[in-house]
Amino acid sequence: MVPTQDCFLLTRAFEGLRLTPYADAAGFQTIGYGHRVMHGEVLPHPFTIESANDLLTADLHTACSAVGEMVHVPLTGNQLDALTDFCYNLGAATLLHSTLLRELNAGNYDAAANELLVWDHARVDGAEKVLPGLQLRRETEHALWCGDRATFLRNIALMQHD
Repeated sequence: MVPTQDCFLLTRAFEGLRLTPYADAAGFQTIGYGHRVMHGEVLPHPFTIESANDLLTADLHTACSAVGEMVHVPLTGNQLDALTDFCYNLGAATLLHSTLLRELNAGNYDAAANELLVWDHARVDGAEKVLPGLQLRRETEHALWCGDRATFLRNIALMQHD
């Protein structure tokens, strides 16, 4: 199982590209397309778009492998891509402990797809709030899962113009 170009397109659109390290919303050092820089990790210098793509490829393959280890039912390529982006964005532990995974492994594909949409909140100033960017990302994953190519591409285009 490997992510397809749709997974790369989705992740690139929602992560954006930064060629210099920055602190993400959680305060972690990040570079490229949302790659979390680990303590002691040596980055290429200069850091280029090619470097960012190489890291993204490795990171998405890691996320895809995690999905493969957790999911015990057959997946379409679209479902795998949606889950891989979800796992990349929120982490394998989030997927592991989610109702989404429980529903999916029970064979409830529609319920699992709808669970993607639940993960659009974040804590802001001490309160849980819907974040429009997360909401759109989850809607895009959902569209990909369901094979709604028009919505998937429209949402990608929206992010590429922000």
